[in-house]
Amino acid sequence: MQNWSETLLSQYAASPTITALIESINDAIDPASDINAIYQNLFDISTAVGQGLYNWGQIVGVSRNLEVTQSPTYFGFQEAFTVPTETTGVQPFGQAPMYNGPLSSQVYSLSENDYRQLILVKAAANISNLTAASVNSLLITLFKDYGRAYVQDTGGMSQRFVFEFTPTAVQLAIITNSGVIPRSAGVLAKAIIYPAGTTFGFNEGLGAPFGSGTFFSSSGIQNVS
Repeated sequence: MQNWSETLLSQYAASPTITALIESINDAIDPASDINAIYQNLFDISTAVGQGLYNWGQIVGVSRNLEVTQSPTYFGFQEAFTVPTETTGVQPFGQAPMYNGPLSSQVYSLSENDYRQLILVKAAANISNLTAASVNSLLITLFKDYGRAYVQDTGGMSQRFVFEFTPTAVQLAIITNSGVIPRSAGVLAKAIIYPAGTTFGFNEGLGAPFGSGTFFSSSGIQNVS
């Protein structure tokens, strides 16, 4: 404690021996650094790690482990090839196996930075009024480094989340089954994955022209739990 002298009885304050002993003991057992470490690692969400993040996840109700469906590349034909999906789309002979049905899912543990961001978004979602503006704010925070993401009211007690980029398998798991993306009770929600610039469509919708984009398929529509 830096203010240890304030607790010293005044009758001993002039004793160099006593004050030297107390100051030496204080330096040896000063808990300030330990208290700071506990606060930073457990209580401060911006710096928490390990058990601290787990505690915050328990508080806001979001797990670090997500069930992720594997999405490897497969052999395909030139007609389905696009430059933006060069590494994630169809592959030529000798580069990827042929499609053999859907793969089983696996449990994936988020990195600490990804989990921290997920916790912060879930905390905000817990107190959200679920208006389009507040939900869009959450989507921007979560996916700001990847592309545009926003919510649309489609009527009939339904809504859809539009993602104008191709999410990774982990991001898709966050979108569809993490429980972080908020929606009103009793409202059906779907996620539309529409990679802008790589999906065939009209210029007004940021679609790609003939020969440069692929047709939108049902695989781009996912249920949101």
